[in-house]
Amino acid sequence: MLEPVRLKWVSSVLYYVGLSIHAHSQLQTPERPKMADDSQKVPNQEELEKELSDYLSKKYGYRIKVISPMMLPQGRDGQDEKKGPSGIDRIRFDMKPEELEAYLNQYVIKQEEAKAILATKICTHYIRIKKQRRKGESSRTRTVGRIKNNMLLLGPTGVGKTYLIKLIAQKLGVPFVKGDATKFSETGYVGGDVEDLVRELVIEADDDLELAQYGIIYIDEIDKIAASSHFFGPDVSRAGVQRALLKPMEETEVDLKVPHDPISQLQALENYRKTGKREKRTVNTRNILFIMSGAFNGLAPIVKKRLQSQEIGFGAQIQSKGDDVRFNRFAKAEDLIAFGFESEFVGRIPVIAVLEALEVDDLHQILRNPNNPIILGKKEDFRSYGIDIQFDDRALRMLAELAHAEKTGARGLVSVIERVLLHYEKTLPSTSIPFLVVTPEVVSDPLGELERILSHPESADRTAVYREIVKEEKSRLYSQIVQKSHYIGSYPLVFTPERVDIALDHHIRTDQAIESIFDEVILLYNQIRVFEDDFQEKHGLEVHYDDDAVNEIIQKALQRDLTAMSLCKEISADFDYGFKLIHERSGQKQFVLPRKSVLQPDVYLDDLIRDHYRDFPFGSSEIDTRKDS
Repeated sequence: MLEPVRLKWVSSVLYYVGLSIHAHSQLQTPERPKMADDSQKVPNQEELEKELSDYLSKKYGYRIKVISPMMLPQGRDGQDEKKGPSGIDRIRFDMKPEELEAYLNQYVIKQEEAKAILATKICTHYIRIKKQRRKGESSRTRTVGRIKNNMLLLGPTGVGKTYLIKLIAQKLGVPFVKGDATKFSETGYVGGDVEDLVRELVIEADDDLELAQYGIIYIDEIDKIAASSHFFGPDVSRAGVQRALLKPMEETEVDLKVPHDPISQLQALENYRKTGKREKRTVNTRNILFIMSGAFNGLAPIVKKRLQSQEIGFGAQIQSKGDDVRFNRFAKAEDLIAFGFESEFVGRIPVIAVLEALEVDDLHQILRNPNNPIILGKKEDFRSYGIDIQFDDRALRMLAELAHAEKTGARGLVSVIERVLLHYEKTLPSTSIPFLVVTPEVVSDPLGELERILSHPESADRTAVYREIVKEEKSRLYSQIVQKSHYIGSYPLVFTPERVDIALDHHIRTDQAIESIFDEVILLYNQIRVFEDDFQEKHGLEVHYDDDAVNEIIQKALQRDLTAMSLCKEISADFDYGFKLIHERSGQKQFVLPRKSVLQPDVYLDDLIRDHYRDFPFGSSEIDTRKDS
């Protein structure tokens, strides 16, 4: 992590500007009535620091963070203490359910009800924590008997249960760990126990105990620890695991120092060596969210039996035979108890969400989703060898049908794609073939189509298909992403149609998230304008890159992974000398730089100097002398 650059003069400016803004914001004048949203229009101290940090980062091309003296803790000797912001500051405590649901919709196909439940209850969990933190709630004022929004996800394998929780944790900025319920026992198996998940959360939080206490623990295959009435031996252990989870799911203190963990022992020894004190490091689980999941094969008959025994409701509607997972959507606490869970355990999971099985159409939509990690991962594999891989939509449909036949949900997509493309991934890197189009022929006859590609590597028909698919992908991206984005409306000077195309081309070429590319384009554009200002300040000559030149700089910077500032300096290495010669000859002080100045800076400058010497055979000083004579 980069240390903040503390600039004394900037800090002083921040201090006085902050005071001025504070004083000005208190004034009430007829010309400027106080508006309800003034708090958003007038930057506070923290916003001023951020704006100056962003400006200096853009100007100098590397990360700079400005911290004013009034915001820094002072040591006894007057020196600033080196203490960065707490990791908890990155948590999105104020996210709204609809905002989180919209984010999930970008990545997860189907599962509308589950996404709505997860977004609502998880956001409520963290909003409630924010309220407690603001009030400084103590153990005496805390609501007695409050139940956390711990959740249970029911659904077959490969429907996106783990993926959903990972996305949520990433968006909220909280640490996340995943455990397998089958690996735990009441007294602990070799190497750990249930509380090890809490200790892993501390590791994920980079040893930040406060941050770890707001994390998410995800336990998969929870249905495997349900007790059975048919056996005694292993089921006693399963019930024991349920009991071992009761306290962490509610509230308990988990000691980080345990005999079976040598790392925690070494940390305790090191802390004792430094401080001379024996400190007990613990994590409180009161605000840790526990989310359980499982396929729950065998639950549907229990639910069906209960429903059919009721004279009102669903009995007449449910007639299908067999273990139909669609019955799980009607599951209640009593069904889970009948399944083999203890009532105390079920009582600590108040929220249940059911995920539906994925059909062929759903799998097809997953493959078509520009954010899906399956296709993006395969593109990255081939791009590592310098090969661009594109997928025909008909081929995606065939892959979805093959994956559906495997009955493993979205996981089947990975295995099917690997099976189809394995020989291409092995063979094509040894050739000069720059691209691969996955067509229906590739899916239906992988080896035969590979032989045909190798025998005619420069096929005009195949090249035409590739270009058409790239064109279609760009058009689809434009409709799916760009038109819904706020960037174009918010930054009309930056996002001309040509620059939107540059951003889309870069996304197709690298699969980098389009939002991050847009942010990078804004940064590069601002760096170009800052360079122009710096050039005028340093040399007294005004330069301005026209739109075509700006487009070329942005494109080159994206391709070469450079800052626009460094690229402009590289391009203009001799411009100051050349422009001064022109100024001495003609008096010109303003220069509009075309695309040629970026593509061929030496040729551009030579031509410009030659033209000016031809048009102005006498220098400006010589002209003044002739006029005087």
